[in-house]
Amino acid sequence: MRPFLFFILLTFSSLAFAEKKLIVLGDSITEGYGVAKDAAYPSLLEKKLHEIGKKEWKVVNSGVSGSTTASGVTRMKWLFKSKPDVVLLALGANDGLRGLKIEDSQKNLAAAIEYAQKEKVRVILCGLYMPPNYGKAYTDQFKKMYESLASKYKLVFIPFILEKVGGNPKYNLADGIHPNEEGHKIIAETIFSTLKSAL
Repeated sequence: MRPFLFFILLTFSSLAFAEKKLIVLGDSITEGYGVAKDAAYPSLLEKKLHEIGKKEWKVVNSGVSGSTTASGVTRMKWLFKSKPDVVLLALGANDGLRGLKIEDSQKNLAAAIEYAQKEKVRVILCGLYMPPNYGKAYTDQFKKMYESLASKYKLVFIPFILEKVGGNPKYNLADGIHPNEEGHKIIAETIFSTLKSAL
């Protein structure tokens, strides 16, 4: 009888702490270019979630350097084989830095969001801004792209994940683009302020 009771308790314990998975789909910023993997913001997010008792959440860093929005759906098709619960969509920086057409970037992000929703994976959208040297028209449209997508698809939305970090030499590597370890800490806090209630 005792082994049977132990099995029942073990089963209920496993169900109570069933792992949930959040995939962070991004580019070199997400990947943690120039810093240790455990210093990149996805790793910091997992630690923060565990600290507030959400220990069932595993955060998967799916950042790939150079990625644009065009890679969104293809990468999701591969990553979703692991059955994630949530995807944090943080693509678009390379589109903007390359001056790609905003209409194309918006279509790519929309396709990725629609694919995730079709697969019953919840999407949290991360917004980005472009530096002012790209021209006011472009930077305004780039910002509005994320806002309109969040509104259209009724997504939890983080307007600017590089808040306090973007353009600040104190929180970036020498290239002025990629965050240093302190920058990643701030990014993690910015995202976490929304994530802790959204999950």
